[in-house]
Amino acid sequence: MDIWLYWVIAALLLFIVELFTSGFAVICLSIGAIGGAIAAANDTSIEMQLLTFAIVSMVAIICVRPLLKRLFFKNGEKVATNASAMVGKRGVVCQDVDEVSGRVMVEGVDWRANSEDGELLPIGTKVVVTAINSVVLTVKKL
Repeated sequence: MDIWLYWVIAALLLFIVELFTSGFAVICLSIGAIGGAIAAANDTSIEMQLLTFAIVSMVAIICVRPLLKRLFFKNGEKVATNASAMVGKRGVVCQDVDEVSGRVMVEGVDWRANSEDGELLPIGTKVVVTAINSVVLTVKKL
Protein backbone atom coordinates (compact mmCIF):
# COMPACT_ATOMS: atom_id res chain seq x y z
CA MET A 1 0.00 0.00 0.00
CA ASP A 2 1.30 3.46 -0.87
CA ILE A 3 2.41 5.67 2.01
CA TRP A 4 0.03 8.48 1.06
CA LEU A 5 -2.87 6.13 1.92
CA TYR A 6 -1.52 5.83 5.47
CA TRP A 7 -1.57 9.62 5.70
CA VAL A 8 -5.18 9.71 4.47
CA ILE A 9 -6.17 7.02 6.98
CA ALA A 10 -4.45 9.01 9.74
CA ALA A 11 -6.30 12.15 8.63
CA LEU A 12 -9.65 10.33 8.75
CA LEU A 13 -8.92 8.84 12.17
CA LEU A 14 -7.90 12.26 13.52
CA PHE A 15 -11.09 13.75 12.09
CA ILE A 16 -13.14 11.07 13.87
CA VAL A 17 -11.30 11.82 17.13
CA GLU A 18 -12.18 15.52 16.67
CA LEU A 19 -15.86 14.59 16.61
CA PHE A 20 -15.48 13.47 20.24
CA THR A 21 -13.47 16.48 21.43
CA SER A 22 -14.18 20.19 21.52
CA GLY A 23 -11.04 22.19 21.01
CA PHE A 24 -10.50 22.11 17.24
CA ALA A 25 -6.86 21.10 17.78
CA VAL A 26 -7.16 17.55 16.49
CA ILE A 27 -8.82 18.77 13.28
CA CYS A 28 -5.69 20.84 12.66
CA LEU A 29 -3.60 17.68 12.93
CA SER A 30 -5.99 16.05 10.47
CA ILE A 31 -5.38 18.92 8.04
CA GLY A 32 -1.65 18.43 8.59
CA ALA A 33 -1.99 14.72 7.76
CA ILE A 34 -3.65 15.70 4.47
CA GLY A 35 -0.60 17.86 3.80
CA GLY A 36 1.59 14.84 4.56
CA ALA A 37 -0.49 12.75 2.14
CA ILE A 38 0.00 15.32 -0.62
CA ALA A 39 3.74 15.34 0.04
CA ALA A 40 3.82 11.52 -0.03
CA ALA A 41 1.85 11.44 -3.30
CA ASN A 42 4.60 13.61 -4.81
CA ASP A 43 7.24 11.00 -3.89
CA THR A 44 9.07 13.06 -1.26
CA SER A 45 11.17 11.55 1.53
CA ILE A 46 9.64 10.61 4.88
CA GLU A 47 11.49 13.53 6.50
CA MET A 48 9.90 15.94 4.03
CA GLN A 49 6.48 14.39 4.64
CA LEU A 50 6.86 14.81 8.40
CA LEU A 51 8.07 18.38 7.94
CA THR A 52 5.06 19.12 5.71
CA PHE A 53 2.77 17.55 8.30
CA ALA A 54 4.28 19.72 11.07
CA ILE A 55 4.19 22.96 9.08
CA VAL A 56 0.64 22.48 7.77
CA SER A 57 -0.56 21.50 11.25
CA MET A 58 0.99 24.64 12.78
CA VAL A 59 -0.49 26.88 10.09
CA ALA A 60 -3.89 25.26 10.68
CA ILE A 61 -3.59 25.79 14.44
CA ILE A 62 -2.68 29.44 13.91
CA CYS A 63 -5.22 30.22 11.16
CA VAL A 64 -8.03 27.65 11.09
CA ARG A 65 -8.55 26.97 14.81
CA PRO A 66 -9.41 30.58 15.76
CA LEU A 67 -11.77 30.79 12.80
CA LEU A 68 -13.56 27.59 13.83
CA LYS A 69 -13.75 28.71 17.47
CA ARG A 70 -15.26 32.03 16.40
CA LEU A 71 -17.74 30.25 14.14
CA PHE A 72 -18.89 27.68 16.69
CA PHE A 73 -18.59 29.69 19.91
CA LYS A 74 -20.16 32.97 18.86
CA ASN A 75 -19.63 36.04 21.05
CA GLY A 76 -17.54 34.03 23.49
CA GLU A 77 -20.66 32.55 25.03
CA LYS A 78 -19.87 29.95 27.62
CA VAL A 79 -21.94 26.87 28.13
CA ALA A 80 -22.77 26.10 31.74
CA THR A 81 -21.55 22.67 32.74
CA ASN A 82 -21.63 20.38 35.74
CA ALA A 83 -23.15 21.91 38.86
CA SER A 84 -23.23 25.47 37.45
CA ALA A 85 -25.70 24.21 34.84
CA MET A 86 -28.24 23.74 37.65
CA VAL A 87 -28.99 27.48 37.88
CA GLY A 88 -32.37 28.10 36.26
CA LYS A 89 -33.53 24.47 36.54
CA ARG A 90 -36.85 23.68 38.16
CA GLY A 91 -37.43 21.20 40.91
CA VAL A 92 -39.75 20.06 43.69
CA VAL A 93 -39.21 20.31 47.44
CA CYS A 94 -38.89 16.83 48.99
CA GLN A 95 -38.03 18.01 52.54
CA ASP A 96 -39.13 21.39 53.92
CA VAL A 97 -36.72 24.12 52.81
CA ASP A 98 -35.93 27.22 54.86
CA GLU A 99 -33.01 29.65 54.88
CA VAL A 100 -30.74 27.05 56.51
CA SER A 101 -31.62 23.59 55.23
CA GLY A 102 -33.92 21.37 53.22
CA ARG A 103 -33.89 19.10 50.18
CA VAL A 104 -35.12 19.45 46.62
CA MET A 105 -35.35 17.06 43.68
CA VAL A 106 -33.99 18.58 40.46
CA GLU A 107 -33.92 16.43 37.32
CA GLY A 108 -34.13 13.25 39.37
CA VAL A 109 -31.25 14.19 41.70
CA ASP A 110 -31.74 14.96 45.39
CA TRP A 111 -29.92 18.16 46.47
CA ARG A 112 -29.41 20.02 49.74
CA ALA A 113 -31.08 23.39 49.43
CA ASN A 114 -31.88 26.60 51.22
CA SER A 115 -34.45 29.27 50.52
CA GLU A 116 -33.30 32.44 48.75
CA ASP A 117 -35.54 34.78 50.74
CA GLY A 118 -35.81 32.73 53.96
CA GLU A 119 -39.39 31.69 53.21
CA LEU A 120 -40.42 28.22 54.41
CA LEU A 121 -41.09 26.05 51.36
CA PRO A 122 -43.17 22.95 52.26
CA ILE A 123 -42.89 19.53 50.61
CA GLY A 124 -44.30 19.52 47.06
CA THR A 125 -43.57 23.20 46.35
CA LYS A 126 -42.27 23.84 42.85
CA VAL A 127 -39.03 25.83 42.92
CA VAL A 128 -36.38 27.23 40.61
CA VAL A 129 -32.65 27.15 41.34
CA THR A 130 -31.23 30.69 41.62
CA ALA A 131 -27.66 29.89 42.72
CA ILE A 132 -25.35 27.10 43.77
CA ASN A 133 -22.73 27.17 46.50
CA SER A 134 -20.62 24.02 46.60
CA VAL A 135 -23.28 21.26 46.82
CA VAL A 136 -26.10 23.42 48.23
CA LEU A 137 -28.70 24.91 45.92
CA THR A 138 -30.37 28.23 46.63
CA VAL A 139 -33.99 28.08 45.47
CA LYS A 140 -37.07 30.26 45.31
CA LYS A 141 -40.75 29.46 44.88
CA LEU A 142 -42.09 29.53 41.33
